[in-house]
Amino acid sequence: MNHSKFVVTQFENRNGVTSWRVDGRLHGIRIRKNFKTREEAAAEKAALEIKALQSSSGLRSIATALTEEQVRQAEALFQRVEGKSCPLSFYVDFALTNYREPEQQKSLADAITDYVAAKEREFDQDYISYPQLRRITWDLKRLEKHFRGKTVAEIPVSALVTFLESRRPGIKTFNNQRGVLGTFFKFCFHRGWVTENPILRVPHYRIRQRRGMARTLSAAQAQELMEHFATFEGGRWVPYFALCLFAGIRPGVPDGEITKLKPEDVNLDTGIIHISAEVSKVREPRKITIQPNLAVWLRTYPLSKFPIVVGNFQKRRAGFKDRFNLTHDVLRHTFISMFVAKFRSIGEAALQAGNSESIIRKHYLDLKSQTEAEAFYGIVPQLAQPAPSDALVKMPIAS
Repeated sequence: MNHSKFVVTQFENRNGVTSWRVDGRLHGIRIRKNFKTREEAAAEKAALEIKALQSSSGLRSIATALTEEQVRQAEALFQRVEGKSCPLSFYVDFALTNYREPEQQKSLADAITDYVAAKEREFDQDYISYPQLRRITWDLKRLEKHFRGKTVAEIPVSALVTFLESRRPGIKTFNNQRGVLGTFFKFCFHRGWVTENPILRVPHYRIRQRRGMARTLSAAQAQELMEHFATFEGGRWVPYFALCLFAGIRPGVPDGEITKLKPEDVNLDTGIIHISAEVSKVREPRKITIQPNLAVWLRTYPLSKFPIVVGNFQKRRAGFKDRFNLTHDVLRHTFISMFVAKFRSIGEAALQAGNSESIIRKHYLDLKSQTEAEAFYGIVPQLAQPAPSDALVKMPIAS
């Protein structure tokens, strides 16, 4: 330190009165003050030592109306803007001009609970499907876990981008998750829990669409598949594969169209399969023409005796899905591509498959030749009869 230690000494004045003296140096200047009492001298000594310490450490002793906590906060803010091009007052003015407090603070957990409840009501009214509800719930639970303990208004855009990128998703998955969060924060905005929808400032990636990328089976693979299941487990899998492969019904279990289809919806007399709005994924009814080979399969394995979906579907399907390359929607993709190749009508394919013409054109046009399509629609059961129906009735049928 560049100052001497201050000392307090007692002495007598010429008039015989005892005094107390504070003596020392501050920045090379001699300091000597007299006090009537030892307590006053001790207080001055302490004040001088604090002043010397503040001076040597860069601290200042000033009079202020701020509390100690406010002073500490001001010091922290000045340290944060140190080296910036603008003074602290600029950033304070900017925040006061642009920041708006939400009408009410809402915890993220409570906001998600309210939003999911609203989506459940939409599901009950048949506005969204169960897979949509399940996906929304799953994505928002992950959001809640990532930002545990925060309010909706406390989540910045940068943190949302980091969250969306945390699992290194593909571009399409990123966009889908961004869409879920976008509708959630829009819900929060309309209720005054946030002042803006932060997802609007999260980038949306443009996906270059490529034609002809739908994964399909060849006619030979389709024939091998149907020949196998004609005798496998007594043929009870045939209606499922025949309807999905030769009629393009969405094959997902437990949420696809095939699980909601009833035997009475398949009319072999009129040659029409009726897909109602309740069954359709897109909530639009459609009619599918039963092709001659499909009619043969359904007459050989009638829906009155064979289930459309067998019991314990997922577990039992896992035993053979890799053998026949049964990826998601491959049966339906095969139907659409073969239909377009045989009938050369994108519009009719869109109507029967329940897709838009643009989707058909992008993903299914010219995937198959007309010759292969003819072979595909020529796949019919062999002359061998299926196993007795009595054994089939005892098997569990999925509800």
